[in-house]
Amino acid sequence: MNPAGRQVAGEVCNDCLVGFGVERIRQDFPALQVRVHGKPLVYLDNAATSQKPQVVIDRITRYYLSENSNIHRGVHFLSDLATQAYESTRDRVRQFLNAAHDREIIFTRGTTEGINLVAHSFGRSRVRAGDEIVISAMEHHSNIVPWQILCEEKGATLRVIPVNDAGELLLEEYERLLCDRTRLVAVTYVSNALGTVNPIKPMIATAHRRGIPVLVDGAQAAPHLAVDVQELDCDFYAFSGHKLCGPTGIGILYGKADLLESMPPYQGGGDMISAVTFEKTIYNSLPYKFEAGTPHIAGVIGLGAALEYVQRIGLPRIAAYEADLLAYGTELLSAIPGLRIIGTAREKASVLSFVLDGIHAHDVGTILDHEGIAIRAGHHCAMPVMKRFGVSATARASLAFYNTREELEALAKGLHKVIEVFA
Repeated sequence: MNPAGRQVAGEVCNDCLVGFGVERIRQDFPALQVRVHGKPLVYLDNAATSQKPQVVIDRITRYYLSENSNIHRGVHFLSDLATQAYESTRDRVRQFLNAAHDREIIFTRGTTEGINLVAHSFGRSRVRAGDEIVISAMEHHSNIVPWQILCEEKGATLRVIPVNDAGELLLEEYERLLCDRTRLVAVTYVSNALGTVNPIKPMIATAHRRGIPVLVDGAQAAPHLAVDVQELDCDFYAFSGHKLCGPTGIGILYGKADLLESMPPYQGGGDMISAVTFEKTIYNSLPYKFEAGTPHIAGVIGLGAALEYVQRIGLPRIAAYEADLLAYGTELLSAIPGLRIIGTAREKASVLSFVLDGIHAHDVGTILDHEGIAIRAGHHCAMPVMKRFGVSATARASLAFYNTREELEALAKGLHKVIEVFA
């Protein structure tokens, strides 16, 4: 535990496992009571999206039932209620990330839009021909394609940090990639395809010694690890609400205030302006400069309820419980003949990606579905990772704090059935 009392990657709080009460927590999630093909749902696709607790569903419903109005513009009662709920979520996000100011929190549609915002607004104004952007070999497509587009437009070069056979970044190679032409490092905190937890804080420090800003893709980290953006000293941090028990279509971009102040708007429209004439537009102050048009108000309010719910359980307790699940799941799957886990980093979170000899991942996923077990099969929007490990696809079981050891045992039993089918 760090001095601020926040759980960080690689730490396991054994005391946090005591009295976790997963069965009680499961009662909060209506979808976990669903039956699939006549069998209890075993939901192990949390890296794609999490299930939603009843309190989040109820909070969104309450907004539409009794608070529905546009924000910031109205002077009437409902608008005031909606605005207060919307802006209180911004403050909750600030606390969740330990950002210094509310104005550093930008509401987006998700991690993807947050990264695109930085690529367009920060990247286009700073990247020139001959410059370089550094990413890693384990990135989600959302942290590859925007930089490719920018590099193609500007005549810049995309450089890639390689990974070893365990799925860990080669940090010596990373240091060699950084140079006077590097304009940004954009790297994931937790790999969605491998589960690797990257040593993001020292990586940021290495880049900063050269004056290079760093964007962190926190989509997979936010549900599993407590994050302190001031301690990390990252320049940008993006995450999505739907992976964190919140609604789809809502996300967060954190940016240091001085950087956000210097960046031009990403989109134009209502609410991101202070004054408009046909001759000139004066842009609004942060954070509204980057929030054009009517936002996903219900989504923001639902995200606030999700963060409150997760914080009530406690991310240190969640991280410890999930680490125990991951260790147990790794043990079970490693004992299955012909199964190979893809991604065996020493520091991992929540993801078990694997292949079965002679059986396509889609067939694995289809047969498990008939057992009521939901996993993901495919390239997980990380095709370069698949190429690096010499596979076309993997089956991926991804964990959340409402999963159980019994569900992992059901997964292992289901995989034995898969093998029997193809025997």
